[in-house]
Amino acid sequence: MADPAATGSAAETRRFLTFRSGGSLYALPAEAVAEVIRPPSVARVPQAPASLLGLANLRGTVLPVASLRGLLGRQETAAEAGARAIVLDGAAPIAIAVDAIEGLVAVAADRIETRQAEAAAETGEQLTGAFRLAGGDVARILDIRGLLEAAFVQRARPERAAQPAVAGAAGVAAAADDRQRLVTFEVANQEYGLALEAVQEIVPAPAASTAVPRSEAVLLGVMPYRDTLLPLLSLRGLLGLPLATAADGRDKVVVAAVGGTLVGLVADRIRSIIAAEPDLVEPAPPMLAARTGGEARVKAFYRGDGGRRLVSILAADQLFREDVMQRLGGVREAANGSAAADKRGEELQFLVFRLGDDEFGLPIDVVDEVARVPAQITRVPKTPKFLEGVINLRGEVLPVVDQRRRFDMPPSDKGEARRLIVLRTERHRAGIIVDGVSEVLRCGADQIEEAPDLTGEATRLVHGVVNLEAAGRMVLLLDPSELLTRAERGLLDAFKPDGAQASA
Repeated sequence: MADPAATGSAAETRRFLTFRSGGSLYALPAEAVAEVIRPPSVARVPQAPASLLGLANLRGTVLPVASLRGLLGRQETAAEAGARAIVLDGAAPIAIAVDAIEGLVAVAADRIETRQAEAAAETGEQLTGAFRLAGGDVARILDIRGLLEAAFVQRARPERAAQPAVAGAAGVAAAADDRQRLVTFEVANQEYGLALEAVQEIVPAPAASTAVPRSEAVLLGVMPYRDTLLPLLSLRGLLGLPLATAADGRDKVVVAAVGGTLVGLVADRIRSIIAAEPDLVEPAPPMLAARTGGEARVKAFYRGDGGRRLVSILAADQLFREDVMQRLGGVREAANGSAAADKRGEELQFLVFRLGDDEFGLPIDVVDEVARVPAQITRVPKTPKFLEGVINLRGEVLPVVDQRRRFDMPPSDKGEARRLIVLRTERHRAGIIVDGVSEVLRCGADQIEEAPDLTGEATRLVHGVVNLEAAGRMVLLLDPSELLTRAERGLLDAFKPDGAQASA
């Protein structure tokens, strides 16, 4: 018999949403359910509890998605056609993935059994009651909040600074050297570079752009860009190189501030981010500067990799003639109806890299360079599996971490596409191997959302989320100082150039 004190009078009726998971029938009070949706695409959170499937975009809101099977400690299976996600109501919504929705039922309060619910619970279940349906099935009422609290131990959030997504960058400033940081790209099989501070962002080239009538040949057109229109210019044309016969899908747009005007420079592909040693940078010979062709745009040369790599460093303020710059400014003003778009607070830059189908971002301030994965990596005996080994990077012993292994992911088949990102934090300098580097993302601080507080220790690692809803993408921003656990950071102390041991 039901407990009258708990269930109310016999005349009272309650509504429940019923659903199935692993062959069992469960129920949730209807007032706890905000909506039911199809299983959304998720961005997986590395090192999160197994029951957290990832983060999804729900009409512009970052939504954690948990698996009911995982919450109950049961084995996951492939989602079937009837699978759904139940979005719970509340100030911090979360979706629960279930096998199938049965329906919405009304149940008289005196038919709800509460006294024996705990005793009848199977392993992993937390119940607040049960009731029998007309067909004879028994629906178990889940204590869903109890399950969530047990699976996701929420910790007190530390006080965040005004710019939460660049944690760890403060220590980088102290460790900064006099090397020139360059973004390099390929144009007609030659490598060129621009100073990192001149590059606003790197984005994929549009499939099509709007042509500008009576424009110069180098002006390809305009493309939508952050509530404005961006003039697109061919680097091949600017440098006097042969025009490409057809795009191969790897074209990138380097968004740069040139002479106070924001322009998009179309390159064949992005190569890397490098830190160029001053003694390896040579000014362009005077005879090149005196020419009127593409050579005049080159202000210096960087000779890397023992002289085997030659990067032509472009002078951003010399890419266009003054009259062309004035016309470009007119194109933007006419296209947008105003001189410039309003800025939404201070903007931040992140290097976006891929692991599988997931995208992650690191503050550009902590990235020393991006390069191909070296063919030779020396394995260090008796070290964890995540430490791929060490390499000699211009005379410095650099530890290399396989980020897939670090996140317990299967090996990659990306091969040549893999890249090595060299990071510098206040404590370490190390390289991480990733599946690929896609772009430099620029966004306002107000566009960065906090990571939902459901990921335990992973909350420290994932410091924020950039939800690119229009593109159907979600970039998880990582805190570089939390990429390794405390014990592993101690291991990397052995690779410091001075051998000093930092305090824990």
